[in-house]
Amino acid sequence: MKVTAVNCHVLLDPGYDVDATSSNQDTIVVELETDEGITGIGETDLNAWIARACIEAPGTHTMDRGLGAMLIGMDPTEPEKCWDELYVGTAMTGRRGALVHALGAVDMALWDIAGKAAGVPVWQLLGERRPEGGLVPYASLLPNAGSDWEAFADALGGQAIDASRRGFRAAKLELLTRGPYRHTGLGVPDDKLVEVIAAVRQAAGPEFAIMVDVAYAWDDWREALAVIETWVEHDLFFVETPLWSDDLDGYAELVKHSPVPIAAGEWLATRFEFQAYTERGALDVLQPDVGRVGGLTEARRVAELAAAHDLKVVPHGWKTGITVAATAHLAAITPQLPFFEFVPPDVAESRLRRELVADELSLDDDGTLALPERPGLGIELNRDALEEFGDAAARLAD
Repeated sequence: MKVTAVNCHVLLDPGYDVDATSSNQDTIVVELETDEGITGIGETDLNAWIARACIEAPGTHTMDRGLGAMLIGMDPTEPEKCWDELYVGTAMTGRRGALVHALGAVDMALWDIAGKAAGVPVWQLLGERRPEGGLVPYASLLPNAGSDWEAFADALGGQAIDASRRGFRAAKLELLTRGPYRHTGLGVPDDKLVEVIAAVRQAAGPEFAIMVDVAYAWDDWREALAVIETWVEHDLFFVETPLWSDDLDGYAELVKHSPVPIAAGEWLATRFEFQAYTERGALDVLQPDVGRVGGLTEARRVAELAAAHDLKVVPHGWKTGITVAATAHLAAITPQLPFFEFVPPDVAESRLRRELVADELSLDDDGTLALPERPGLGIELNRDALEEFGDAAARLAD
């Protein structure tokens, strides 16, 4: 089998909000066509226009080739081999960052084709099924409550309670009050955050897992530690991205001293960036985003790295049902993956999140997602939505 065409769809929710901290308002969907009539689908969490350029740009010499041009003629039933060739062939532009994130969308599509060609779900090609039953997503909670802290805190608590009632076993509170992603007007003192955490814990009960994302809030590990220590009694599963991603020294010290597990990795590309953390003992929980890290090929390698260091994996996944599906396949073969991120489509503000995938996985009554059983990633695109959101993206570009 050979890849015969690479099609990039840049998509935008026409109701997007430029002030929102939400990357599921736009996406790039990559479709790979083959000479045997099988098409694969993938996406990544990256500025969609930049992702398209990374894929469609031509190359002019052997050390800096174009992803799309390289793909033509490749055998998609060997995704890992393809990944290695694409990584090396684009190394001058790539190795990390945007090009590797774009490679993640391509890699997802390759695995989708490989599964469809074999007539099996992708997880069966990735590895052995984990011994546990269903896959456990956690609900990411980020209310749009303007600049009113009290309204924001109330809405967040209400979302957590609603998630518990819906059957979720875990939720992440997006307390973005400081750092580069803070909500306008929500610059509240650190000592106010514990009030929200305490209220959610009391309402959700002791068995409900609570995570907190502060989105790079602090510049110094000592400052972070002083705040995190006040949260201990509320039994948090982890605190996410307390420091800037480049501060490996700070993460190493924080992990050494923190009474709450520390998680990060949503921005990291390739297993090599994660390896820099694991060799320093700088994380308790690895959070690869399946698209950004370089696709399922590289996400599986990160999971193997975590296993070698006895660390947990809790993937990031703030995107559409395509990413949800890909992450579920990774979860199916990763025993040290207790939860993965899931923005429930029926409560998502983005229409793109709600409508792009026609038949994505849904939450069961026991708070789990069933193991994917259909060939490939097991999803189909809503073609009407694809056209509408593509038109919206084209209008913005004009």
